[in-house]
Amino acid sequence: MNEPSTPLPPEGGDDRTQVMTGRGPAREADAATVVSSPGARPPAPPPAAGSGADTGTLPAGSRMAEFEITHLIGQGGFGAVYEAWDHTLERTVAIKEYLPTSLSTRAHDGTVSPLSEKHKETFDLGMRSFINEARLLAQFDHPSLLKVYRFWQERGTTYMVMPLYRGQTMRQALASTPAGVDEGWLMRIMDGVTQALAVMHNANCYHRDIAPDNIMLLEGSGRPVVLDFGAARRVITDKTQAITVILKPGYAPVEQYAEMPDMSQGAWTDVYALAAVMHVAVCGRAPPPSVARLISDSYVPLAGNEVLRQRYSVRLLEAIDHGLQVRPEARPQSMGELRAELGLEETTTIAPLRSSGARSGTAPTAARGPKTTPHPMPAPAPGPGGNGRLLAAGGVLALAVIGGGTWWWMQGRKADAVVASAPPTVAAPAAPAAAPEPPPPAPPAPPPAPAARRTPLQSLEALGAGATAGFGVTATPRKAEVSVGRDKLDFEVRSQRDGFVYVYLLSSGGEMFLLFPNLLDKYNKITAGSTLSLPRASWPMNAGGPPGTNHFAVLVSQNERDFSESGVQNDGVFPQFPLTVLSALESARPGGPTPLLGKPVCPSSAPCQDVYGVGTFKIVEK
Repeated sequence: MNEPSTPLPPEGGDDRTQVMTGRGPAREADAATVVSSPGARPPAPPPAAGSGADTGTLPAGSRMAEFEITHLIGQGGFGAVYEAWDHTLERTVAIKEYLPTSLSTRAHDGTVSPLSEKHKETFDLGMRSFINEARLLAQFDHPSLLKVYRFWQERGTTYMVMPLYRGQTMRQALASTPAGVDEGWLMRIMDGVTQALAVMHNANCYHRDIAPDNIMLLEGSGRPVVLDFGAARRVITDKTQAITVILKPGYAPVEQYAEMPDMSQGAWTDVYALAAVMHVAVCGRAPPPSVARLISDSYVPLAGNEVLRQRYSVRLLEAIDHGLQVRPEARPQSMGELRAELGLEETTTIAPLRSSGARSGTAPTAARGPKTTPHPMPAPAPGPGGNGRLLAAGGVLALAVIGGGTWWWMQGRKADAVVASAPPTVAAPAAPAAAPEPPPPAPPAPPPAPAARRTPLQSLEALGAGATAGFGVTATPRKAEVSVGRDKLDFEVRSQRDGFVYVYLLSSGGEMFLLFPNLLDKYNKITAGSTLSLPRASWPMNAGGPPGTNHFAVLVSQNERDFSESGVQNDGVFPQFPLTVLSALESARPGGPTPLLGKPVCPSSAPCQDVYGVGTFKIVEK
């Protein structure tokens, strides 16, 4: 199957993973909103007055309080950001507006309102989240954290005013240095970032989405600024607030994949992600996904790599290895601990760092785990510079084969005891017969063999296991057999009930996609008895090979669905489920629902019932 013939938006200020969770509330990247990268594509001309029907954004010249919009910088699913002129203080600023395109509409007078009454609750929830983010950022004052000057509500929506930052992301900086970075340069960035995160952690707030594209390096000074607080959350007593997070497999620790009683999130969560950032900086690739490492750890410690030891200090390499321990309690428990291991001195320019033993949350406390014996690893192979693909290694998930059920043979086994009888002594008087020795304890029974992991096709087929009776969904291809290079892959969907449509594809090339909704086509509702023809004209699919069978599954759900715990990646038009991550997730919960199913997003005011139907079909490419 070929990608859509419609060209992708050119890379520019937003070089980060696109976020798309159906038509539910999405969060756009802050880097796309406040970064003006050198050499980046200039912003599109601002929409003329009256063109709000196209983008819903404010035209140039619009006035709000003392600010005048000069042009649109960027727009995401949750909001828009403008460059503006502050007439009072005579300076250029960035204004971020709450503008969820799938939930709201803008009137001619600039007022923003929900599309309908049924969208109002979700719209209001998103507004409160936007305001909470503004308040969160406004309370912090550190040169490496985004600063909010002010925020206010007007014309049915909310605005926040921030500095207009200019520079490049750390991802861009690393891509332009294929030979590897200098340790001193990396430590200057880590100094600022660890201080900034310590400020957040002191307020019991954790970022939870640290990655190279969420660290900006300011033009001129190179000072780092931490971006994208859409995943940040405040922890109040023992309560947690559920939010939607798109996990980056190379950077997200295992506790972010699911709520587990013995693995809560905390400062150690950001420690893991930051260690993964340093791992990319020194060897050019992200570590293996943590969820797969929990089952079969293929991570090779950097401290054992002789090539890296010639360029970087052992202290740095060991700190990275320690920060990337899979279990939360085995890592440094605070930014203070990580700074100490990196050799960064305490500073009084920020709020006091936590002491080494201070922590919040309920992850079990333990000293540093046993040191892993370093093994030599091949020298890193830097990618070509300037093409922005150095960090794409985070999406190429190279995992070791997960072992079967033979491990127990080596667990706790002792050498068989050899018992020799002493020769009888003829002259010795007879002695009472000794009680027979008890037989040696039987070896422990092996644990039950692990359940066989589902194949990708079985994962796809398992979508229908929990389907609601009577929720009929049918999907039919226009042509069940197509010719590579000549035909298109078209199909129709019908449902007996209203719902939201999700189309999965296991392609003939062995890749698993969430085909619909996608970056180009986010409206995925269907009404009972109607026919939905896909793909649409904006993303035609050609039979591009390789020859083989394309397996499709169509899920129609009463509620929108959240795939944040499914390891989904959003690097192109179609979100993709990396098969290695999918396999690891399947192994972590054998016999349970397939991770492809995601979770229903239900109104908070009503019990959440997962109601859906599933239809399947296939198209053979020849």
